Amino acid sequence: MSNKNPTLALASTSVFRKELLLRLQIAFEVVDPRVEETQISNETAEECASRLSVLKAHAGSQLSSARFVIGSDQVAECDGRRLGKPGSKKSAREQLMFSSGNFADFFTAVCVHDVERNRDHVFVDKTVVQYRVLTDLEIDRYLDSEDVLSCAGSAKSEGLGISLLDSISGVDPTALVGLPLIQLAKSLRSFGFLIP
Repeated sequence: MSNKNPTLALASTSVFRKELLLRLQIAFEVVDPRVEETQISNETAEECASRLSVLKAHAGSQLSSARFVIGSDQVAECDGRRLGKPGSKKSAREQLMFSSGNFADFFTAVCVHDVERNRDHVFVDKTVVQYRVLTDLEIDRYLDSEDVLSCAGSAKSEGLGISLLDSISGVDPTALVGLPLIQLAKSLRSFGFLIP
């Protein structure tokens, strides 16, 4: 492949994923994949995240002329219960009350779709988060201060949500925010992108 970076698109409306991808200092465009994020019965959280990342990358390839399209999705689970995007303050409060004192698994999947070769590189990064025991007052104060309606698990670790946690365990700190850059950089380098 030549020295010039191949064209790249990010199929996501997440400002956090966009900000993370900017760290790699490569040119890309953003497209809205408009994929309905539904789960299939008997599908694990990891399988769901992986499937949705592929759907987003493929949908994004229909909206962009880029040769490579990145799709990503995150699904969280605590004690067998899915912790999706709460969508409302009431749901966020219920999620945080349920998660209080518990461990939650966050599966962040990425698909890099090579449009020209119709080939996908898919990987999933698992991050384990331990919520500390939270009081009703702490939850209410947090929800009054932070917009978490589009944040799986309702604890925005890149913001005030970090104060709700006892620990975060994983191989890539950017995975919990929504885009695991360590593995993504490896994947993009294998496709010829110039990343130091």
